[in-house]
Amino acid sequence: MSDETIRVMLVSPHPDDGEVGAAGTVARWIKEGREVVYVVCTNGDKGSGDLAMGSATLAKTREQEQRRAAEVLGVKEVVFLGYPDGGLEDTTEFRGKLVRLIRQYRPQVVLAPDPYRKYLWHRDHRIAGRVILDAIFPYARDHLHYPEFMTQGLAPHKVSEVYLWGSDEPDTFIDITETFPIKMAAVRCHVSQFSNLGRDAERWLRERAEKMGGEHNMGLAEAFHYIEITF
Repeated sequence: MSDETIRVMLVSPHPDDGEVGAAGTVARWIKEGREVVYVVCTNGDKGSGDLAMGSATLAKTREQEQRRAAEVLGVKEVVFLGYPDGGLEDTTEFRGKLVRLIRQYRPQVVLAPDPYRKYLWHRDHRIAGRVILDAIFPYARDHLHYPEFMTQGLAPHKVSEVYLWGSDEPDTFIDITETFPIKMAAVRCHVSQFSNLGRDAERWLRERAEKMGGEHNMGLAEAFHYIEITF
């Protein structure tokens, strides 16, 4: 990876959130030469309507599904933090794990769920979005936060751009017309979450992408709230 390569970190509350929210953009950016690392915060061990499914089996299944989806997209590394589904909290420990990863992988761009959605939004999405924003600024940037990382060779790092999916106030739209089939192939890897995946699920995702794109002279698009960090 050269110094000119744009590095991207996607922070996903659960396995599959990254694919639903931003996989078309991820696939496009990878085609353009960007390097993408996934950070999956929870193991997704509660997300099932199958009454015969146990948490341990579900967690293992969802990790395998996420790895397959990452391969489809061309994501080269997936980091699993392993928190329980529904168990994310805004803690020093969780924030520190994200700060460590930011300093380790040194992304210029971060993708994450918007924590400020007004109404129904999974609590893990709100917590993950808020904590990654705090980790980006000021904790990853300032060396006196988590000083133990300095002794481990993890120097401060400044993220330049953040793209938040699932926003009530999107202001940035990325054309995914060419990469929508890759997005769908990645989504299909999450069989445990989309047991009826097929025409209905594809129609739902396509209609959403068409709506986002149609308003901005694009075929299919993903929408984000964009933050440029200049300080």
